[in-house]
Amino acid sequence: MLIAAEKALNGFSEVLGKIAAVLFLLMLVNVFYDVLMRYVFNDVSIGMQEMEWHLFSSMFMLAIPYTLKADGHVRVDLIFERLSTKWQCFIDIFGGVILLIPFCVFVGYYGIDFTKESFELGEGSGDPGGLPYRFIIKGVIPFAFFATAISGLGLVVSRINELRGIKHDHNKQVSL
Repeated sequence: MLIAAEKALNGFSEVLGKIAAVLFLLMLVNVFYDVLMRYVFNDVSIGMQEMEWHLFSSMFMLAIPYTLKADGHVRVDLIFERLSTKWQCFIDIFGGVILLIPFCVFVGYYGIDFTKESFELGEGSGDPGGLPYRFIIKGVIPFAFFATAISGLGLVVSRINELRGIKHDHNKQVSL
């Protein structure tokens, strides 16, 4: 049962990684278009400039769960890498259950009101020609934190499986 849970949780993170990759490509096209329009045609679009940071923010936030799943997150390896696999598992389980998941759920929960308020106010860009519907980008914040909590749960389950003697590869991609 824990193996199936690990695969499902990691599969969710894998999908978010693919979405982040698509957002990166869209951002690349957006920046190219913006630079081309600015320097070749002397035309500036505030909306396209804002779209750059919307895409960057979304890409970054949605890549975090994938990075956690792929064990590519930043940690203090000075001590961690010298510990036995058993102690590494305990540290990851403790960190996930006590620190990561509660923090992500906390920020995600309060991010819902942040997004809801933006929606109710009809918040948009303060700049003329800027993007409307600011709630969409603000909605990425709670979604990404809840997704990171799910990925953290996947990490905890993965480490429990590892303690049970079920080997896995953090970097192996899970197909859906």
